[in-house]
Amino acid sequence: MLEFKEEDIVAEKEQVLYSVEDGVATVTIDRPERKNALSVEAMNGLTDAWDRVETDASVRAIILTSADCGVFCAGLDLKQAAEIRARDGVDILTLMRDPMQHAMRKVSKPIVAAMTGSLMAGGMMLALRCDLRIGLRGTRAGISEVKMGRGSPWAVPMLWMVPQPLLMEMVLTGETIAIERLAEHGFVNSLEDTPKAVRERALELARKIVEGAPLSVKAAKASVLAAMDLGLAQGLVAAERLHEETYASLDAIEGPKAFAEKRKPVWQGR
Repeated sequence: MLEFKEEDIVAEKEQVLYSVEDGVATVTIDRPERKNALSVEAMNGLTDAWDRVETDASVRAIILTSADCGVFCAGLDLKQAAEIRARDGVDILTLMRDPMQHAMRKVSKPIVAAMTGSLMAGGMMLALRCDLRIGLRGTRAGISEVKMGRGSPWAVPMLWMVPQPLLMEMVLTGETIAIERLAEHGFVNSLEDTPKAVRERALELARKIVEGAPLSVKAAKASVLAAMDLGLAQGLVAAERLHEETYASLDAIEGPKAFAEKRKPVWQGR
């Protein structure tokens, strides 16, 4: 069994920062000295963050970003992976509660990726798990697992986001491509010139989400994800079911009323 010293526990708390302001939670990977690589502590910190946003009623949208260092996320912390294998004889993923970050896809509130640098491997995984993505011009992205003897099962949802030949190129060669190329195919919602501008654009989108009716936003996200899972016919059925709560809510009355009275709606989320 692994033993953690007191200083390790402190480090775990600090590798992922969490804050909330005006309905927007900001989750920040804070490991610039390691190019924001995903250590055991960072991955488990992210898992904790998704639990927090899902249970915090004040949070309506989330921004995922990282400390500025030219890299949004370099993927798995390979140095730590090698150390754990040598010391304990186990793969690093076995120490992560959710190594593929499946919890991100289960978060009912929209997640906006503010990608302030290049991204590869696990960084791409985090990006595709988000609902909206803002990138930095001049950076690169890649799924580099084949170069490291690792795997990228998490990349499957990209079949619904980019053309199949492009995805094949990325997973088979492990080479990085310009972020502009991904933007051309719609994987990235917009590109900005500076890290600051990336975060500002992400915050702008998050605030627009917060302005919407909570139940409508929740059902909209869930419907799109359901259609990806089920296909068109069953997806439409699921979407109608997911919107039943929305149509029956007080907010469904408040929206038209506020429009008629020429004022901003006051959402209750019920």
